[in-house]
Amino acid sequence: MKFFMIFLLVLMQTAIAGDAEQGKLKAETCLGCHGVPSYTNVYPSYHVPKLSGQHAEYLVAALKAYQSGERSHSTMRAQASKLDDVDIADISAYFASQPTPAAGQTELEVDESIKTHLTVCASCHNMDGNSPLTMNPRLAGQYRNYLRQALHDYQQGKRKNPIMMGIVATLNETDIELLSAYFARQSGLGIYDLSHTASYINE
Repeated sequence: MKFFMIFLLVLMQTAIAGDAEQGKLKAETCLGCHGVPSYTNVYPSYHVPKLSGQHAEYLVAALKAYQSGERSHSTMRAQASKLDDVDIADISAYFASQPTPAAGQTELEVDESIKTHLTVCASCHNMDGNSPLTMNPRLAGQYRNYLRQALHDYQQGKRKNPIMMGIVATLNETDIELLSAYFARQSGLGIYDLSHTASYINE
């Protein structure tokens, strides 16, 4: 079993290997939203996520989830539907290769009410939000209102990852606000804009 799991992980990593240089050319449309600091989704209103430094394996999975309808977002589904597996791998490799601030946990006072929830989050995403597991997203430095929206989407079934749906079922609105704020204030993700200038904004 252990050998099989190692083989599966190697196979997954091989399957999503992309060309970052090709991805740079293919990602111009993506940068129209994700390369604009503090750019917002129209409705509901929240910042579109930072992608610079995000794990390529996770980005591949996310784009395929939009393609399949596992994630519900009309614009993202329309954009993802135009991409083949090579495009997805290349674009994901491009964003993963972009510069980010130095990762590291920012010591914050944690509300007692979310300490147990935070431990659960950290089991996959790490305490500082910079998950070493490339199939899990980095949360550190992500926009707070995007993290909040993502958790709401899992609660409402607009995202259909069974593990996350089970976890968010235990969260109330205060938990969601506090957890989103905690990970947003960690050092991690950034924005690499259309002028190829890196910027790091925590909100």
